[in-house]
Amino acid sequence: MTIIWWIGLTAISCISDAVSTSPNDILTFSRDTVSFDTVFTDLGTPTARLIVANRAKKGIVISSIRLRNPDSNFRINVDGVSGKDFHDVEIWKEDSIFMFIECFIPETQNKEPYRVEDELEFVTNGVTQTVLLEAYGQNVTRLKCHRITEDTRFTADLPYIVFDSLVVDKGATLSIEPDTRLLFHDGASMIIHGRIEATGAPGKLIHMRGDRLDDVLPNVSYDILAGQWEGIRISRESFNNRIEYTDMRSTASGLRVDSCGDTSTLKLRILNSWLHNSQAHAFEARYAAIEAYGVCFSEAADAVVSLHGGKNSFIQCTIANNYLFSAISEPLLSLYHCLPDQAESATNPNPLMEASFENSIIYGLAKDLNEGDFTGSQVFFRNVSLKSGGENDDNFIDCIWECDPLFLTDRAKYYFNYHVLPDSPEIGMGNPQFVTGPLVTDIDGTDRLTATAAGNTTLGAYARPEERE
Repeated sequence: MTIIWWIGLTAISCISDAVSTSPNDILTFSRDTVSFDTVFTDLGTPTARLIVANRAKKGIVISSIRLRNPDSNFRINVDGVSGKDFHDVEIWKEDSIFMFIECFIPETQNKEPYRVEDELEFVTNGVTQTVLLEAYGQNVTRLKCHRITEDTRFTADLPYIVFDSLVVDKGATLSIEPDTRLLFHDGASMIIHGRIEATGAPGKLIHMRGDRLDDVLPNVSYDILAGQWEGIRISRESFNNRIEYTDMRSTASGLRVDSCGDTSTLKLRILNSWLHNSQAHAFEARYAAIEAYGVCFSEAADAVVSLHGGKNSFIQCTIANNYLFSAISEPLLSLYHCLPDQAESATNPNPLMEASFENSIIYGLAKDLNEGDFTGSQVFFRNVSLKSGGENDDNFIDCIWECDPLFLTDRAKYYFNYHVLPDSPEIGMGNPQFVTGPLVTDIDGTDRLTATAAGNTTLGAYARPEERE
């Protein structure tokens, strides 16, 4: 009996010694505030993680973990168990537990984002500690398998979230106002059979992107991930489309223009926009009349710009590639059905390509062009800065060869900015004769003809150089 009593007393003593009751032994948190990016109402957030650590030399018992607001918009999970209140949670010495936090905000009448918050309260050894939880709720307009059958205008009042598809039927026009945001869910797409007139403005770009607003890495937005939504397709029967001052990104297949075989009517004009970050092409057009003025095309796993035949005019454009997620399979600019030996035939009755590229930059990972000799073609490069070496001829006029434009882009830091540095060789190398009408102003609202002291324009989409931060 005495031996049994002594063993029991020793065991109790060991348990007691293994757990600290000192108010000096409290918790350490991986962060003092859990902040969510904008939360779309009625959709919920991605899950955030909080590490709760015990740095003491003994175990400690958290007597209470709870959300202070009983009607909280937040939800918690402690070491795999969901709930609102937790008691007597033990953490061994020099160990930690994981907490997972989500937020769900119901729909309201607010147009602007509004803040919700709560506090996560921990009581350990009589000491209360808190972690702030905060999020901003944003009401949205939801479009699921949505068809536009008559002229429709999208406004900047609320973001639009597109689930599955947004289809503009033949005979209908979708007009999109400046500052409007279209957010596409995984796999969603826009298909244009009628017309699109997306007309943003300097400082009020139209944004078309995936609906993930959180970070993929600390301080690195999901915007860097391609393939978040399918992209936009302009179908065979659609003409006279306009996309101006628009930032379109993070697609699987970019902006695609289907073959129509008719270059007498303009298919699409893109002005002062940025199309970037695609798992395929950022822009692809087949046998159509295309105008691209002041556009930056960048980041694609295939050719950034791919053109098959058609009648194409690209002025003051930047075609660049620093794609992150796979090997790049094609040159930056790929041109097909343009050389005399590719002339029309019974199987392809379309005429050969007509194309002009002026005051532009072609530079990045992979080759710049898929063809090196355009002799006999109707493809011309005038005042274009190229990555490859070569010489001017009848198709390459006043070009700059083997030229690094000195973009601000820093691929290693996931920073993509295609303005050029103040010492860039592209400054003042543009021909002002090409800068007329809407081309005078760039995407930032800068006047190209007055942005440089020399009077000539800077090559590429952006008129004014920028310093590194």
